[in-house]
Amino acid sequence: MLGPQYERITQRQLDEIIKKHKMFQIGKRGGARAFLKFKNMTGLDFKGADMAGADFTGSILKNANMKAGNFSGASFFACDIREANLENANFARADFRGAYVAGANLTGADLDSADLRSGLLMEKIADGTMERINLGENRKGPTSFSGARMTETNLSGAKASSADFSEADLTGIIILEADLRDANFEGANLTDADFSGSDLRDANMENSIMEGTVLKETEISGLKTTDTVTQLVQLDELLEKEGKTLHDIIEEHALWVESKGLKGQQMDISNMDLHSLFNLKDYPITAIRAIGTSFIGLDLSEAHMQYSNFDKSDFRDSLLIDADLRGSSFIDGRFNRADLSGADLSPLKFKRSNGEDRLEKVNLSGANFHYANLKNIDLRHAILTGADLSYADLTGADLRHAVFTGAKIKNTKLKDTKTDGTIFDDETNI
Repeated sequence: MLGPQYERITQRQLDEIIKKHKMFQIGKRGGARAFLKFKNMTGLDFKGADMAGADFTGSILKNANMKAGNFSGASFFACDIREANLENANFARADFRGAYVAGANLTGADLDSADLRSGLLMEKIADGTMERINLGENRKGPTSFSGARMTETNLSGAKASSADFSEADLTGIIILEADLRDANFEGANLTDADFSGSDLRDANMENSIMEGTVLKETEISGLKTTDTVTQLVQLDELLEKEGKTLHDIIEEHALWVESKGLKGQQMDISNMDLHSLFNLKDYPITAIRAIGTSFIGLDLSEAHMQYSNFDKSDFRDSLLIDADLRGSSFIDGRFNRADLSGADLSPLKFKRSNGEDRLEKVNLSGANFHYANLKNIDLRHAILTGADLSYADLTGADLRHAVFTGAKIKNTKLKDTKTDGTIFDDETNI
């Protein structure tokens, strides 16, 4: 089975279809309902259009701009909507069965009573039997919102059994009285998410961020959870116990750096949860020790964090825009959904006793960058052995002389990257 033939729709054609659909809605002569089955609308702009009740079954809407549009009651059955902008759009009662919405932006969207269950498109073949229509590998299995940004989204009443929300940002989501049986939330950010009254039987929330998650009156039989963040020491509580302030330990650390370890004390915040330290980036925190530390959701943009040890630390959903991270180690770090655009992860240069230069390279071996924004990042000479950059955006990145042996770069954006001297090998999973 070869699957459907997709007709490419131009922006001009779409604008005309939107116009006629509006005329159809108000009963004006010459109007026509938008019937867009198996169309290729990649990258098109819906310009906030009212497409309530439109039929997009099986179509490709990858990278489309549907921001602030009205798609209530529309059918997105088995559609490819990857990385589309669905921000603040209305999808109440829409049909998303079998859709592939991975990496899309649904911030502020309304999916009240939307249907997110699995779905298959079938057709009758020559012998009269029914056979599944082949829509490609990406649209097999359950509806996928993996890696999607769904902050403050309303999913109340949604039918989402077996749906995939793995590694999605669901911060502050309202998902009351929804059917979420067997749904996958592994690695998702569920901070302040409200699941009150929902059915979460046999759902998977392992390795998710559950700070402030509300599970009031939910069905949780078989629910799998592991919230590692709550097991960490709270830094503010530790400071209060020791009678110190953050400024105190920063001053001791600065003295330790200035005296090359002869005075003061190195700042060691290993195995701590720093979510309450909103102003951490305002301090010079070079050469610190922070192994297994949680920086989840912190704004560390333009921070100076050179020559530090951040091995096994958690930077999920953090902002590290234009941060100076030169010479630091992030072995087995977690950067899922983090924004490191413009960050400097190039090596620090030191002089040896014989006058030769020594490069202290950034080590990102085994780090996870799923759905991370790495646009224009400087990774010269960085070690990324075994790192997972699946679905990350490396557009415009400087990768010269970086080492990617054994790294995973499946569906990674590598447009306009500099790769002179970059080392890949046969084990790299492209």
